[in-house]
Amino acid sequence: MNAEPVKEIFRPRRYAAVYAALWRNSVVREMGFKSNFLLWIVVELLWFGLQLSFIGVIYLHTDHIASWSKWQVVMLVGASHFIQQLFQAVFLSNCVQFSELIRTGRLDFMLLLPVNTRFLVSLRVVDLGGFVNAASALAVMGYAARQLHLSLSAGQAAGFLLLCGAGILIHYSLMFLLASVAFWTVRAQGIVWGYYSFFNVARLPDAAFKGFFKAFFTFVIPMLLVANVPAKLLLRTLSSPGPMLALAGMGLACFLISEFFWRFSLRHYTSASA
Repeated sequence: MNAEPVKEIFRPRRYAAVYAALWRNSVVREMGFKSNFLLWIVVELLWFGLQLSFIGVIYLHTDHIASWSKWQVVMLVGASHFIQQLFQAVFLSNCVQFSELIRTGRLDFMLLLPVNTRFLVSLRVVDLGGFVNAASALAVMGYAARQLHLSLSAGQAAGFLLLCGAGILIHYSLMFLLASVAFWTVRAQGIVWGYYSFFNVARLPDAAFKGFFKAFFTFVIPMLLVANVPAKLLLRTLSSPGPMLALAGMGLACFLISEFFWRFSLRHYTSASA
């Protein structure tokens, strides 16, 4: 099996119906284990609270980190958590489980379906708790905006969501690319979780980084763009549209690279039963 079979023409309504079915399956699965569902929400809320407490402790000893005040950093942490939770809700479980699809041979079955295989692999499981935790991040951001006396316009809200979408696209593309290494290593969970650990960088002010590390986390692993740019849009501290264009450009570039590597991997895939 050297290449993905020819798929039918993309039909938005058909794919919307398929994704709706995947959502229903995820809801049924989550409701079958309500205690686990609630427990993970609590765990994520406690982790988010710990991050905010850490910021509070730091600002007991200083008024600013570079040019960032306390409530500006809280806004940044909220934006980072919002992006991370949406990514976790839609993509994380799928990327982590991808190597198991290869190891068990289930990917062979997906390749035969008349639906884009990457669509199924990337979106077949939804973590509903992530949406609940994303809402808590929005609540914290709203409180930070109130402390900063910021009023949010419809344009800012739309721009923020678009930039968050670009950040999620970066996370998804890079993690999917790393998960695709499983075509050669069989198991790639360690690599995937290794990338996930870099998420902690996204909640730090970009002004705290200098030289090599700032360049690395901006253009190689663009963590400093993912949350800093959307947060700066809300804080009205962007001096030019350059960072927004950079974030959008990196999102597109990362997706194209991951798509190229995905297609390259499929061409060299011989199936688990070969």
